[in-house]
Amino acid sequence: MPSIGLLVFSWEIPSLLSTPMLFAVQPSATAFLKHEYLNEYVFMVQARGIQIRENVKNIGAQVLEQVVRGAYSINGTDYSYDFNFSESNALPTTYLPEGFTYLPSQVCPERLPSMKGRLEVNMSEISLEEVERSLLEGKPNIAPGGYWKPTDCLPRWKVAILVPFRNRHEHLPILLRHLVPVLQKQRLHFAFYIIEQAGTEPFNRAMLFNVGYKEAMKDLNWDCLIFHDVDHLMENDRNYYGCTDMPRHFAVKLDKYSYMLPYNEFFGGVSGLMVKQFKKINGFPNAFWGWGGEDDDLWNRVQFANYTVSRPQGDLGRYMSIPHHHRGEVQFLGRYSLLRHSKERQKVDGLNNLNYSPLVSRRPLYTNITVSLSRKLAPITDY
Repeated sequence: MPSIGLLVFSWEIPSLLSTPMLFAVQPSATAFLKHEYLNEYVFMVQARGIQIRENVKNIGAQVLEQVVRGAYSINGTDYSYDFNFSESNALPTTYLPEGFTYLPSQVCPERLPSMKGRLEVNMSEISLEEVERSLLEGKPNIAPGGYWKPTDCLPRWKVAILVPFRNRHEHLPILLRHLVPVLQKQRLHFAFYIIEQAGTEPFNRAMLFNVGYKEAMKDLNWDCLIFHDVDHLMENDRNYYGCTDMPRHFAVKLDKYSYMLPYNEFFGGVSGLMVKQFKKINGFPNAFWGWGGEDDDLWNRVQFANYTVSRPQGDLGRYMSIPHHHRGEVQFLGRYSLLRHSKERQKVDGLNNLNYSPLVSRRPLYTNITVSLSRKLAPITDY
């Protein structure tokens, strides 16, 4: 049996994890607040807390199993009862068998035999030129700007992959090497948009997504948008990037958080909305300068619009994070104040107050959108 101390700790953890806000820090730890990785550290601590809580729950489940088996054992035969508490062991979704054929005039199936499941994740560094040569050899049908669509069936969805970017030149080739073949196996009509922030202002991930949306829609009438961090690599190619069940949070279980969801409202890493949904919620907020908060605000906007966020089941939503070799972005200390007024700000801060002047170039595997951002480009009226 666990000690009393462990039980008390396990009871206290849910209250800590029930909110996305950071826990209180004692004055003696004030200096530590300046550490640029504090929030990531806290998420790791939260994930470890969840893991301990799950371990305690499993211990309880095992005790329950022994009690039930003892109570219902008849003539030495165990009572037939399903003690499977793991969602990852649920019955697998049916995928088409090997050798299944379809016509070029038919809509591409969502569950193709080419989607095998678990992926090998290669995080070794590689140059962009090497990735281009590898993915463009033969007849890959990738047009300049990174546009691709299948030729053996009609694509079910047109998907724009939006990637906010600054100084992650070692990460981008790894992402493209990994994700382009996956989306081809999923038979999606897709293109990558790398929205690169120039200038010296703090990184504004949310505004970059808004810019990427506006520029992408000039190219094609996309069905849905995938908001994708450059350092996130999916571990299962059955994590379908089509528009099904959107709004959708794809990156549910990240390795650096011990494959645990930091909190229920977590909407970061990789998420997706249909274009009509993104327009209805007025896009991302533009007021989040620095690290943190914009995903929580997007979650609020989605809830205010009466949408329900879906997530992949079991291990489909597992991702690995590419290690960083540079300083992280500064934290945005004003995020909590903005989050308290999410509903009021939604109508005045987003797609409708954004101004910018982009520099667009077509690369072999993606469209690059370079933009200098400033607070003057997204003025917010009183709300």
